[in-house]
Amino acid sequence: MTFTTFLASLLPPLLAGLLVWTGVGKLVSRELRAQAARTALPRLVRGPDRSALVLRATGAAEVALAAGLLVAPGSAAVGAGVALLGAGFLGYLGYARAVAPESDCGCSARTETPVTWHSFVRAGAVAAGGVLAATAAGPWWRALGDRPALAVLLWAIGAGGLAFLSAGPERTWQPRLRRLRLRLTGNPMRGTDGEVPVAASVELLERSLAFQSASGLIRSGLLEHWDEDGWRILHYTGAHHQDGRDRPLSVVFAVAADATLDDARGHVVRVSVVDQETEEVRTTELLGERLTGPGSGAGRTPLPMAG
Repeated sequence: MTFTTFLASLLPPLLAGLLVWTGVGKLVSRELRAQAARTALPRLVRGPDRSALVLRATGAAEVALAAGLLVAPGSAAVGAGVALLGAGFLGYLGYARAVAPESDCGCSARTETPVTWHSFVRAGAVAAGGVLAATAAGPWWRALGDRPALAVLLWAIGAGGLAFLSAGPERTWQPRLRRLRLRLTGNPMRGTDGEVPVAASVELLERSLAFQSASGLIRSGLLEHWDEDGWRILHYTGAHHQDGRDRPLSVVFAVAADATLDDARGHVVRVSVVDQETEEVRTTELLGERLTGPGSGAGRTPLPMAG
């Protein structure tokens, strides 16, 4: 048995494991109708009830084909069925991406997973795997008996790849890999002396509700910054149109000096808006009540200015 045929013989159990995982989820789900409603299927089959039936039937087909892959590897009928199933997945994903890009892909009915590149790769792997499984030169148990250590190693690698695609790298694996990298190499957003760079504070600030609410007033980039009592003060200039002219403002934010995106810990972002001509605090007047509730950080004593 050549190495190529050896690899082809190992594919059926991998595909069967993936199809069992996705198929059983559709068969046992008690909220399949609600899950189907979040997909693009209701548009395709005209109704949530029909879409739930389609998902249930798809799950049954996946489980049946998985059983065929395990007991009859190399069967042209089973391989063709798996290939057609994968091609059908690809077609549906393309449709969903076109008409409802924010919809759930409905891949497993276990978790909400948007239609992304890994959905297409997984469906393509099923289609290609079905073709290869149909041409397997021998059953998978013979390949396992010939080279058990290599077979187990390749199954582990393949299972890891399929798990990576099924879990959704953007939401599960990538954050864990980033945290591991930070533990091993240190946080690149910290200076050599452990101090958080100003750029990191600005990035954290620009993602906050306080900055988004005040962004309509801001007319400059960051003008100056300084640290005081555990806070990093960030000063911008702004303007507010009043009485037929733009009145100059100072927009001052404060974020925790040690806060970063990787370790924000729910830090409060404080903001003050001060009229430069009258030195009157106008935070509540100009930003409204969105940032003046409990714990918001606005509407307090004006933040200190430099000088």
